Amino acid sequence: MFNALIMEKNDDGLASATIKEIGEDQLPEGNVTVAIEYSTVNYKDGLCLSAKGGGLVRNYPHVPGIDFAGTVESSDDDRYKAGDKVVLTGWRVGEMYWGGYAQKARVNADWLVPLPAGLTPQQAMAVGTAGFTSMLAVMALEDHGLKPGQGPVLVTGAAGGVGSVATAILANLGYEVAGVTGRPDTEDYLKSLGATQIVPREDLNETTKRPLEAETWAGCVDAVGGEMLARVLGQMKYGGSVSAVGLAGGAGLPATVIPFLLRGVNLLGIDSVMQPYENRLRAWERIAKDLPMDKLEAMVKPATLSDLPQLGADILQGLVKGRVVVDVNA
Repeated sequence: MFNALIMEKNDDGLASATIKEIGEDQLPEGNVTVAIEYSTVNYKDGLCLSAKGGGLVRNYPHVPGIDFAGTVESSDDDRYKAGDKVVLTGWRVGEMYWGGYAQKARVNADWLVPLPAGLTPQQAMAVGTAGFTSMLAVMALEDHGLKPGQGPVLVTGAAGGVGSVATAILANLGYEVAGVTGRPDTEDYLKSLGATQIVPREDLNETTKRPLEAETWAGCVDAVGGEMLARVLGQMKYGGSVSAVGLAGGAGLPATVIPFLLRGVNLLGIDSVMQPYENRLRAWERIAKDLPMDKLEAMVKPATLSDLPQLGADILQGLVKGRVVVDVNA
């Protein structure tokens, strides 16, 4: 028997979370059973923890948690054996499939990645989907020609999970980082991660009638989307790229094609859910090498299973700074 945070429908048709003791026979089908050590909280987790499941949860009862790291307990797949350290992000785990808010999980071996050498399960969940997405975004910018010394790189939603890790990685790689935030109290935090410039959110969250403004940013990791992304596109340097990783500011894009046609700007879509295995390995290896662990530890807030309902509500309101690491066994 082990503990799990279970989402169940109430009589009113809305879901709520309860920590329950369940048995392994209640786990879904899969060929690898993992003893989970840590999970985390992402925006999607907030949606899955909400009363209506955010449109992501299809069936109840349900165990949310789109990330987890731990130790293989048993495996019917030759790629993994008992004792192996593994990490899981994406593949709709925690949405369509039971996820990491439990002390055990049973999953498809294809969804797992070996934990990189030098990275602990706790550190892996301080990274989580947010940090994994950040690394994918940085890799995409580099693959499209971004190099240190070309000018400042903008990070929108910089105090959030994706933005925090992106800021730390970019600064560690030698880039000049400008962090966008709507919370003045996070400025010192962002500077501690390596940001050299703070851009108030109100400077960018309104569209302008001009399709092009002064060439300002050599690259951008955008977690906001919407009007802010439209504005940033018109401020990119010639040939610059934007990695689009989120839509906290809305799914619409009230922009023109002018930045693409006259400045050769690239808009790069970053998906972390269905990312191919080889690129997952590449990203996790880069994380272990290029994310300074002291900066990672500075952005961590510890939590337990019982904290998750409130944390889920908080992250949807933009109230979670940095990364949450959930000790599922505490």
